Amino acid sequence: MYIRRHLEEQILKASQSYPVVMVCGQRQVGKSTMLYHIREKERKYVTLDDGNARRLAEEDPALFFETYGFPLLIDEFQRVPSILLEIKKIVDQKALAGEDNRGMYWLTGSQKFRMMKDVSDSLAGRVAVFDLAALSSAEIENRTGRVFHPDLKSLRERMGDNRPKNIHQIYERIYQGGMPGFITKEMDRDRFFQDYVNTYLERDIRELAQVGKLSEFYDFLIYMAARTSQELKYNEISNAIGISAPTAKAWVSILESSGVIYILRPYYSNITSRLVKTPKFYFMDTGLAAYLCRWPDWETMENGAMDGAFFETYVVSEIIKSYYNSGKQPDIYYYRDTDQKEIDLLITEGDKLYPIEIKKAKEPKHPDRNFSVLEKFGMDVQPGIIICASDGFLPYNRNSWYFPVSAL
Repeated sequence: MYIRRHLEEQILKASQSYPVVMVCGQRQVGKSTMLYHIREKERKYVTLDDGNARRLAEEDPALFFETYGFPLLIDEFQRVPSILLEIKKIVDQKALAGEDNRGMYWLTGSQKFRMMKDVSDSLAGRVAVFDLAALSSAEIENRTGRVFHPDLKSLRERMGDNRPKNIHQIYERIYQGGMPGFITKEMDRDRFFQDYVNTYLERDIRELAQVGKLSEFYDFLIYMAARTSQELKYNEISNAIGISAPTAKAWVSILESSGVIYILRPYYSNITSRLVKTPKFYFMDTGLAAYLCRWPDWETMENGAMDGAFFETYVVSEIIKSYYNSGKQPDIYYYRDTDQKEIDLLITEGDKLYPIEIKKAKEPKHPDRNFSVLEKFGMDVQPGIIICASDGFLPYNRNSWYFPVSAL
């Protein structure tokens, strides 16, 4: 069973304008499946996981492209990043000859920042780059794809195809996660994630020179999952795992570049020096995080010590996915100052600030208590949104609204 991805339309649109389209994302989120599903009949497919194809691409890239032609879908291209120079040569020759070079190559890869350096060096101006994450709840439920925008008009529109869920159903979804290979097939959950982690360690992590013992990296992965939604403190990581702080920083970068975590930067302004500058991090798939934390079922997780952390991680990851699925990069922050005043999310748009609180409760008390700290920035502070287990989109007061988590 194939679940339609909201990014499909953006991919096809970009392919009408750019010679190269690249889709980056965490392993197993469905990059190649999506592109294979929407490709034209004449577009060939090759994966650089295949030893013969990889050898040819490494040793004779010109012959590789003569063999497979175009339009072409190249899966896991980061295994031979040198092919980008050959792609640049081919698409530029087409342009110089006055021929149409749009949509010649579609690429997928699972190590974004390493790839982006190669891309920026080789294909600047010739490539459209997209992020794909695990399935969003809207995709799983076949709801309309749209960016989460916190203005009241957009939120009312979003409520149009809401599928109401109680808090128990939300935690069941959190525990399940959004990996397409697990969602669309009747697989044993623990077996799926065990295979996922082993593949990630053996194939992606082993290739990276910064990682020595895979067992240490596995301990690091578990440690990070147990702290999803918390501040990112490298010294604490290094002390807990027994690695140096620079190594901890390098390993965090690996998790970010391979799409496993999203790093949320703090809002900062020169107006005040009392703002915290430490970022927070979130796992992009709550199912993977729950597996690494060894929660046996969703009921135990809902009633456990990390219930709030997983609820917040789910909300943040769903909002990030809504941006990715629309081909956009999120302009999202969190707020915390030295007086311990915190706002879970801030979305900025021009001179507007949209504060968002995330609460597990159905009708959280005093959820807007920190919104007033934003007045000091002299910006246009919009009505605050409290994402919670509310039954509907309801006003808490004139300046803040409850918004049901089920409508994300």
